Amino acid sequence: MSDPYLLILYYSRHGATRSMAQQMARGVEMAGIEARLRTVPPVSATCEATAPAIPESGAPYCTHDDLKHCAGLLLGSPTRFGNMAAPLKYFIDSTSSLWLSGAMIDKPAGAFTSSSSLHGGQETTLMTMLLPLLHHGMVIAGIPYSQDELFQTTAGGTPYGASHLAGEDSNRELDSREIALCQAQGKRIGTLALKLLKDRT
Repeated sequence: MSDPYLLILYYSRHGATRSMAQQMARGVEMAGIEARLRTVPPVSATCEATAPAIPESGAPYCTHDDLKHCAGLLLGSPTRFGNMAAPLKYFIDSTSSLWLSGAMIDKPAGAFTSSSSLHGGQETTLMTMLLPLLHHGMVIAGIPYSQDELFQTTAGGTPYGASHLAGEDSNRELDSREIALCQAQGKRIGTLALKLLKDRT
């Protein structure tokens, strides 16, 4: 049996969500479990268009096996009108076989997002990202208010999951509080994954 890992699955167009995923990975590894970063290809309006099998840079594309064998999941997307981006939803919509088999039941999960404006739909995006995970029977966990940065942040950060204010040009870097919240969420989901994995074995 291979070592357990926590899957960090994200879509990022300008790099902000990818930066969050990398900070999540640091938190996951603080919990003592491997972090596996995966992404999804963009959706093209041209029916004949196909993405290369391997991305030119960044994380590899996610497979159903990555989801099936993970010990937990962190799902990340930029906000798109208060919802997750189409490429990520397209992939999640393809996971019916995992739902039918119950492959994701009792695994911990959380979500994270970034937006261009402070009130750009971060919380609704997080909530809508959690809905399919609930259908999969996953155990949802956010960020508790024992994390002081939730009180201190003037940019991203919610109890529903980490968030980031990317700015009008989507080039604002994560600030120290956003980084702390990303790492805290990663560590929490990683810790829960190990505990729940122990209970299942």
